[in-house]
Amino acid sequence: MAGAFELKRRLYQYNHSMLPDCERLPTEVYSVAQVRAMDRATIDEHGVAGYTLMQRAAAAALRDVSLHWPGTQHLHIYCGHGNNAGDGYVLARLAQSAGIETTVVHCAPPQALTGDAALAWRDCAAAGVAAEAFDPAATLPRQAVLVDALFGTGLSRPLEGTFAAAVEQMTASGHPVLALDIPSGVDADSGLVGGPAVRAQRTIGFVGLKTGYFLGVGPAHCGALGFADLEIPAAVRLQHRPCMQRLGLDAIAAALPRRARLAHKGDCGRLLLIAGAPGMAGAARLAGEAALRAGAGLVYVVTHRHHAAAIAGARPELIVYGVDSAAELAALNLRCDAIALGPGLGRTRWADAMCRWTFAQSCPLVVDADALNWLSHNPARVGQREAWILTPHPGEAGRLLGTSAAAVQRDRRAAVAELAAKYAATVVLKGACTLVAGAEGDPATRVCLAGNPGMASAGMGDVLTGVIAGILVQCGSVTAAADAGVLVHALAGDTAAAAHGERGLLAGDLFEAIRAWANPS
Repeated sequence: MAGAFELKRRLYQYNHSMLPDCERLPTEVYSVAQVRAMDRATIDEHGVAGYTLMQRAAAAALRDVSLHWPGTQHLHIYCGHGNNAGDGYVLARLAQSAGIETTVVHCAPPQALTGDAALAWRDCAAAGVAAEAFDPAATLPRQAVLVDALFGTGLSRPLEGTFAAAVEQMTASGHPVLALDIPSGVDADSGLVGGPAVRAQRTIGFVGLKTGYFLGVGPAHCGALGFADLEIPAAVRLQHRPCMQRLGLDAIAAALPRRARLAHKGDCGRLLLIAGAPGMAGAARLAGEAALRAGAGLVYVVTHRHHAAAIAGARPELIVYGVDSAAELAALNLRCDAIALGPGLGRTRWADAMCRWTFAQSCPLVVDADALNWLSHNPARVGQREAWILTPHPGEAGRLLGTSAAAVQRDRRAAVAELAAKYAATVVLKGACTLVAGAEGDPATRVCLAGNPGMASAGMGDVLTGVIAGILVQCGSVTAAADAGVLVHALAGDTAAAAHGERGLLAGDLFEAIRAWANPS
């Protein structure tokens, strides 16, 4: 079975359109200031020359080009200011030595460069690499790979003038673009852009992964990620606590170990799912089956009486109860290990009664959709909870924080941390590169690199709720369930998209892959 899981991992790496090699990326994610401090400590405390680091970066970039664009005939390298330009000049020299026709495009006077970047330019010129000043009307070589070596992480203002024109030329060309360290114009901490910004097919990061790769619009501009650590000493890295951590496959294995040979359904967790107002039976059905596919032993679905029979008929393995009131729910006296509340719940008196009853219970809880909206209006009714998971999208997160979805998206890392602190909960902030944060004492904010745009379709959030809740009743840890649930759901989406494409992907298409990814051993 271990071989089967390795096969799944490789399939995921091969097919994932955004981050195909994410399991080869480091776990740790840092701020720009931390990465610069590592770079400086390596030079000052460990005697590694800055130019040596620059050469290592350029060599890694050349390997990335050779791996992902094999047979490349021409590199067209846009060089700007600072060490990012230096990386570009060294890459130009190495590429020419490797037999690749290379042109350097000066977007800033190379004579103004200083330090290692100036040395890189002089060596490039001495090697006879073709160079030209930027010309907005220039015709680019056919089938060239363009390289963005304009600014890297050093940019603190919107691109303008020649640099903005260079970005426009790269964008309009239709050629693939490799960004060195960060696409120029993208803030490497926030992932936000304040003006023109490069949209790269690939970005190769150096020294440490930056938070901006995964926040704001960073994922859309970075494309697929490669990485080179430049042989930074381990002792240097240990001096810095990561800002975020990448969710890895070990999170699934930790939450879902191999079952005991004598296990029965009662040992595998009992989930109570409260979902599905009139007209929204599908949400309850999707969440319920997702919990079963994630491995929950028993799933009780409490839903509106209007469609209880339909849900049971569509998935007979679900134990379905139709209730009209909280009193009827209480009379069921269902024994459960956790409750999931919210998918398709609506905002009626019935929904209000279901929420009031649920928040009076003490067992672990997963809260989604309309239950989050109820929570935003009734925070005082919640009391002190010790084990619960909130799964908002940006709009719901904004309501919980008393702000807007746009404000949440401008600083997703701060928003998820604020939610976790405000509600003393583990929070899953959904979206591209979903974030997971826990209350004080939990690990650093986690980021999920899996998932794809095809998952922007109805019912995906209901399935995520079911997966997280299904894992929660098995492992008993809100932290482990949130981490593993987010990753299983995203990987299942990638597996389903790899089979038939992203467009037209339905939430129900994930079920088979959820089962596969929930069996790591």
